[in-house]
Amino acid sequence: MELIILWAIAIFVIIYRRNDGSESFYNFYKKQFSVIYEKYAPYSFQTISSKMKELKQDYTIKDYTVQVAIIGGLAGGIAYLYFYSLILVAVYGGIAIAFIPYLAWLRSKRIYSEYIFEQIQVYTTNVIMEFNTTQSFVKSLEGVRDSGILEDPVLEDVKTMINMSYQNGTVDESIEFFNQKYPFYMVKNMHQLFLQITKEGAKDSGEALENMSMDIDSLVEAVYRDQMDRKQFHTKFITFALVLFLLVLVMQVLLGKDSYLKLLDLWYVHLILHLIIVINCYFLITGEKYYNDDVGAE
Repeated sequence: MELIILWAIAIFVIIYRRNDGSESFYNFYKKQFSVIYEKYAPYSFQTISSKMKELKQDYTIKDYTVQVAIIGGLAGGIAYLYFYSLILVAVYGGIAIAFIPYLAWLRSKRIYSEYIFEQIQVYTTNVIMEFNTTQSFVKSLEGVRDSGILEDPVLEDVKTMINMSYQNGTVDESIEFFNQKYPFYMVKNMHQLFLQITKEGAKDSGEALENMSMDIDSLVEAVYRDQMDRKQFHTKFITFALVLFLLVLVMQVLLGKDSYLKLLDLWYVHLILHLIIVINCYFLITGEKYYNDDVGAE
């Protein structure tokens, strides 16, 4: 145990020294995580991180400390319950703590995707309303841009659409740009309708736009219902996962603690217990990923 503590201290000192003391260890750790994410992930870490700060949803040092205490404590307690070894308590507790930035990132992606979906809902609904007045797709975009109801990054992309439309003399490329940036069904369907109206010169588009607005309302209702179902699933899932970890306690009650401790002297029993923990953890992380991924998608 003393050797593990010494190694942990040595690693901390080395990292801190390489950081030249110019920033805290927490900020350095966060910076390295963002560098790795920017290299391999499809979404911008800076974009989501800055939006979390703007929405006041980002984790503070206090939040991370609480997460470390809860997750590290649970992992350490489970490891002790399985192996009655302080060394493995430290190992599993450290591994669990190392996953906290990843779990925080999944949460940030979920909140960001919910925010984007709300902005897209505002965009589609208000473009239809503006079109009923202006009978021009570009003028509708300008009306939504100037209304103050949109926020970045959607607002900035709407401005890009307007500029592209004027530069190209057509809305085709601007619509393709927005569809690729926000591949929601409601966006693609609405844009397709506006393309038909623009190119075919429909005289009475009111009914089609009203039907499109109703379709958007139905899609939004379905997405929000899915979000509520996910939250209910998440609560039940976490409870179920924790119960799976505690099944070893049932085994100890059935066998008796002394008999269980004798089983721990067998190497293959250790292997089986490690596999149980790894499989349960994989199951738990996969569930967390499902809960946080693609929220707001239709």
